[in-house]
Amino acid sequence: MTSIASPRETVLPGRFAYLMGLYAENYHRLSRLFAPQSLKCGRYVSGVDDGLDVYLEVIERHPYTTELHLTYAVPDAETGGLSPSAWLRIYSDARVAEVTHCHPGKKFWHELGPFPPAKTVFQHRMRMATFLNRWLEYLAEQGHSRGTLTRLPDSLPHCA
Repeated sequence: MTSIASPRETVLPGRFAYLMGLYAENYHRLSRLFAPQSLKCGRYVSGVDDGLDVYLEVIERHPYTTELHLTYAVPDAETGGLSPSAWLRIYSDARVAEVTHCHPGKKFWHELGPFPPAKTVFQHRMRMATFLNRWLEYLAEQGHSRGTLTRLPDSLPHCA
């Protein structure tokens, strides 16, 4: 008897493959939105008609990675941190963007504990990547782009 349907393993990607696909999609969304690979180190602001300015800081540049911070700079009444915000690492050679930390929420260690199980870490990374993906989509819909970015005068003088 022949099988018409393929086995589930060949149809659906594994969870790790899905996460890496989300990282790649975030890289492409971020590249289309702000082209951070071509920005110099420093702070930038993007303002559109919605009244919420987006702040992008290029923290460090290395040959194959770029460290960024993306935020609305709205203080969270509960924690005092900026909300929403995400710290990103872009791997230009692999063309992926990883969220290393995001807020709302507490720092990674406080949220997960000192020695979290691998499954918990994976689930947390999946939530952060999904959050970034939806946020970047929303920013593009609002009209934010490389063309709306303005470098702030108090930018860092240099970076690696």
